[in-house]
Amino acid sequence: MRYTTARRFQALALLLLAGVLLSGCRSTYYSMWESVGKEKRHLLRDEVEDAREDQAKASEEFKDALTRIKELTGFQGGELENVYLQLKDDYEDCESRASVIDDRIANVEQIAADLFVEWEAEIGQMTNATFRSNSRQSLARTRERYNQLHRAMVQARSRMDPVLSRLNDYVLYLKHNLNAQAVGALGSEMGRIEADVDMLVRDIERSIEAADTFLKTFDA
Repeated sequence: MRYTTARRFQALALLLLAGVLLSGCRSTYYSMWESVGKEKRHLLRDEVEDAREDQAKASEEFKDALTRIKELTGFQGGELENVYLQLKDDYEDCESRASVIDDRIANVEQIAADLFVEWEAEIGQMTNATFRSNSRQSLARTRERYNQLHRAMVQARSRMDPVLSRLNDYVLYLKHNLNAQAVGALGSEMGRIEADVDMLVRDIERSIEAADTFLKTFDA
């Protein structure tokens, strides 16, 4: 199975981070990073970069699963059990990656929210009217670009659910019917999952482009 121990540790680390950010320990978490020179804006940049990377990996993993199904529909003989196990691994890779992306999005949302609250509070401390105005404009631009990024990330993630559902159906059906008839039934469904994966890949590409735009214009 390609879902390695390292991937499990990554998912666990992300889960722990999300737990910290969503709990009352956020101030301690931020203070720890500030002690080594990392402010909230740096943490947000890091999380957006990581989310972009995980989305790119998700795109490849879902395409791999689709390729596996296409190969299965042309299956001419041999050990069908092995093909089933490979498809099951592909599905589990996609499912795990979607879970990691859920945590990435949650982290981005929380850090962005905390950053914007801090930014507003610090603007309120300024006595120079010009500085205050410029900072408010900068905050408004950053929020707008962040909202565009957030919508793109959420849209791409929502596209994963119907594909995961179809993949799970295929895996379970093949598990219960390791024969040529099952292969034929999967082939008849090929158009549906291919269309779903195509839409998913396009939405992921848009989300990655939104992340690139945000990162290029975000000072951190």
